[in-house]
Amino acid sequence: MTDPAAEAARAAAAILAPELGQDLPFRVEAALAARGSQQRPDQYLDPVSIGILVVAIATLAWMIYSDKHKDKDNHAAEPPQPSVIARQVRVTLREQDTVLPPGTERIAEVVATEIIRYASEKN
Repeated sequence: MTDPAAEAARAAAAILAPELGQDLPFRVEAALAARGSQQRPDQYLDPVSIGILVVAIATLAWMIYSDKHKDKDNHAAEPPQPSVIARQVRVTLREQDTVLPPGTERIAEVVATEIIRYASEKN
């Protein structure tokens, strides 16, 4: 079974590479490989941690999408819009009192769009 958060993180890294560095896809792959073996950093300012941030946002975005999609099944609503997922990701990250780099909002928007794209392709 494919990991939707990993797929969204990879797609987002490819899209964001021109803005955040051409090695972003490699940093995301490293973060995916190390997922589960580390605690989340207190901050995401060093270059390696940007990959971890993308993966963390993708994981959180998938959980938010899944929760909202479950609500959809119960209430016959439309799937959540990427902006709704991105907003919830930003709120959740702010609640954690973590130092986030500039561009985090853009990462959340791109990842949320990729989550929706992945989910629609699988349906």
